Amino acid sequence: MKTTLTTSHAAEILANDENSSFSRLGAYALVEYLEELEDSTGEEIEFDPVAIRCDFSEHNSLQEWAADYFGTPLAQWADDIGTDADADDDTLDEKIREYIQDHGQLIEFDGGVIVSNF
Repeated sequence: MKTTLTTSHAAEILANDENSSFSRLGAYALVEYLEELEDSTGEEIEFDPVAIRCDFSEHNSLQEWAADYFGTPLAQWADDIGTDADADDDTLDEKIREYIQDHGQLIEFDGGVIVSNF
């Protein structure tokens, strides 16, 4: 037995999950990403909101993600992403983006970013 969800319905389920921290825009971007992944691989993805909230996290910005992920001041992790603590915001964002893409998935949307846990 199988139920097919619309993009909007799947996003609504994620956004309304009281144990997740997905915004409506973030949930929609994540569902669209998963649908594109299905299309590109030709394999259906089972919609499991618990697994999705464990595999992805939403942040307001790339730098917020980096602060959460590294858990130390910028001066201590800047070298890990290939820059220094004095870099401008655009350079920091680009280096963080590259770091995430080298290690997992990054979904950018108007209002934040979603990163796969790695």
